Amino acid sequence: MKTFIKVVEIWVPSQEGTQLELATGLYGALTDFKTASEQTRFGYGQGLPGNAWAAAHPVVTTEFIHSCFERTQAAKTAGLTCAIALPVFSGEFLTAVIVFLCGGDELHAGAIEVWANHPDRDNELGVIDGYYGSLDYFEFISKKTKIMKSFGLPGQVWEKGLPVLMPDLGESQSFIRGRDAKNAGITTALGIPWSDRAGQVYIMTFLSAKATPIAKQLEIWLPDDKRERLVFNDGFSHKASDLAAVYSAKTFVKGDGVIGRVWLTGVPVIVDDYGVEESTAALLMPVIKQGELTAVIVFCL
Repeated sequence: MKTFIKVVEIWVPSQEGTQLELATGLYGALTDFKTASEQTRFGYGQGLPGNAWAAAHPVVTTEFIHSCFERTQAAKTAGLTCAIALPVFSGEFLTAVIVFLCGGDELHAGAIEVWANHPDRDNELGVIDGYYGSLDYFEFISKKTKIMKSFGLPGQVWEKGLPVLMPDLGESQSFIRGRDAKNAGITTALGIPWSDRAGQVYIMTFLSAKATPIAKQLEIWLPDDKRERLVFNDGFSHKASDLAAVYSAKTFVKGDGVIGRVWLTGVPVIVDDYGVEESTAALLMPVIKQGELTAVIVFCL
């Protein structure tokens, strides 16, 4: 099973707090790109991670040449075609920058989008950046689309303030671009709220095809009403497992297991063996709003 996401990195502030250094990453067989990353540091506003730090919102790079991306040759050699950096803040302080690098061709359909509202039109969202690979028509439609709160995937994420997972997009009545997604081979979408600023909304969406899903398995864990435990909310498995049944009796308190650790620290974590399948690695990512954790998302890769 090949996933749309090829590489995941976690960059964290150095001891002095003035630079970003690589904490850990998932590279698969891309050892040369891993080596290039391990030898690199980024200052505030430097490179893709440093740009996301300075911008305080997700940043997408679709053309490595003549962009803020600094590991261009290593990425091209590895067959990577786009990168996205998601800064994780607790209030005004950065805890980490997560970088996803993807590879796509005509047989590996997928898209990554950043939706945001406009200061003068704060009641609607539009695509401000994105990567669509070979999906030219879907890109055209998406960049022409404006979405109000509660409508479509970005609008639902905006209204709930929580991650939203949509499987079977071609049959979904709530995914506004459902017909176009079906024609493009897009089947699954994940929307993530990504803003800690009053009045400014950023929504991340990952869209992928059945042959190359976003991840082998996705899980969304939310705090319960009393904020005492994390409980399973939604998920997707390429094995078609009933994750709600699998996790029906499972909860996590702060510091309990790797999921509870993410809640305790507010820092993303990569584990080499999440236990879903033999040797399945995973990224566990916190979603934080106004200094408070609202969700933990698990990407099994």
